[in-house]
Amino acid sequence: MNKYQSLAHNLRQQIRQQIWRSGEKIPSVRASSQQTGYGTATVLQAYQLLESEGWLIAKPQSGYFVAPNIQALTTVPPQSTQAPVRINDLLFDVFQRTKDSDIVPFSSAFPDSSLFPQQELVRSLSSASRKMDNRSALTHLPPGNHDLRRIIAQRYVQQGLHVGPDDIVITSGGLDALNLSLQFATQPGDYVAVESTTFYGALQAIERLKLIPVEIKASADGGLDLNDLAEKLSTYPIKACWLMTNVQHPLGYTLSQARKQALLDMLRQHQVFLVEDDVYAELYFSAKKPVPAKVYDQQDQVLLCGSFSKCLSPGFRIGWVVAGKHSKAIQKQQFLSTISSSVPVQLGISHYLLHGGYDNHLRKLRSTLQDRKSAMIHAIRRYFPDSTTVTDPAGGYFLWLTFPAPFDSHAFYEQALEKRIAVAPGTLFNSRQDDLRHIRLNYSYEMNEENLIALSTLGQLAKACLSDSSNQQNDCSVK
Repeated sequence: MNKYQSLAHNLRQQIRQQIWRSGEKIPSVRASSQQTGYGTATVLQAYQLLESEGWLIAKPQSGYFVAPNIQALTTVPPQSTQAPVRINDLLFDVFQRTKDSDIVPFSSAFPDSSLFPQQELVRSLSSASRKMDNRSALTHLPPGNHDLRRIIAQRYVQQGLHVGPDDIVITSGGLDALNLSLQFATQPGDYVAVESTTFYGALQAIERLKLIPVEIKASADGGLDLNDLAEKLSTYPIKACWLMTNVQHPLGYTLSQARKQALLDMLRQHQVFLVEDDVYAELYFSAKKPVPAKVYDQQDQVLLCGSFSKCLSPGFRIGWVVAGKHSKAIQKQQFLSTISSSVPVQLGISHYLLHGGYDNHLRKLRSTLQDRKSAMIHAIRRYFPDSTTVTDPAGGYFLWLTFPAPFDSHAFYEQALEKRIAVAPGTLFNSRQDDLRHIRLNYSYEMNEENLIALSTLGQLAKACLSDSSNQQNDCSVK
């Protein structure tokens, strides 16, 4: 048991023994730190854990209080209290159980592979590999292939973001870029702000690096709640934010330029790093490509992370960080982990970008994804319960579905697998994993007969889940 867990356990016992009663204020973080000998960060983590479990409530400028009506929790035997599911455990289960080729892959994290220019990429990789010399493995160590970095810089310059090749570090995919950036910006025990519904990779990284997540309210229609962010920045010693300002995954929103500017002004005031996850930047449906928040960065506080995995080839695993003056530090982090990304793949992608018609491919890809999004939304509205809400994102390839309570997305996930259909339960995208009303669907696949039947089956299953939930049953089987 960690220190903060031990402290939380002791406080639960004290509340059960009515040492602290409903509505009473408990010792402040500072007072508890002095009394127990634990650091203030440890005490605050314990208080936050108890708050998430319903034992405590936080009142701004006042401190922490025992929650009203605490009797419901104190009557539960200690041994029956279960810890939240760890995100890595759940994610591993989803990935392992949905790999079979006969499963309809609506849970997939990547677009339909048939949408990628596989043959052109193979030819580029073959051509570039033939030209490699014996020193390539050394000359393309971090920060990576110069031509590739130069081409990436050119594309940013066309958006008004003036960076050079030396500002960019090539990584082994977008997630590697994000992990390296977060590791640079934090130390174990630090607080990191994330959207309340966020990419599971952020939650994985926070868990692995022993960081403390601070959720910022976000919704598909309203985007990131900047007022909530301002409050959290004033309340917690946040060191970094991991946010998506364009085509947020899984909610799909894109912040306006004015809100991106306000975000950067706020982070600059508090001297907080932004790890900007921009891996869906090329998959927009608007007339003009949205700029990253990095455009408004005046102090190199933004580590902008991109990737070719979502728009060109998942298997090639090439990403990057626009790190500016922190480029050397990111490279040092990389040497301690992956050392460098694949040299032949760097050369192959660089060759394709120069000769393969990348922008033509992107235009076709965006058009196809937009059509397939419309087709899946139409099918959902046809087959799913009328009470289902579904997002209509302006980019990417995911839909976020919300069902009325009570709805158990884990039971839905299990029953869908029995029908050989994979969906992503919404708890993958929430650090508390306590909201079971959501699922994520990948709409990049053609709406052929097989996939249409699969959506019809999911719709029947959702109706059964809601019907059985209203009867206090757990069976979500299609009748």
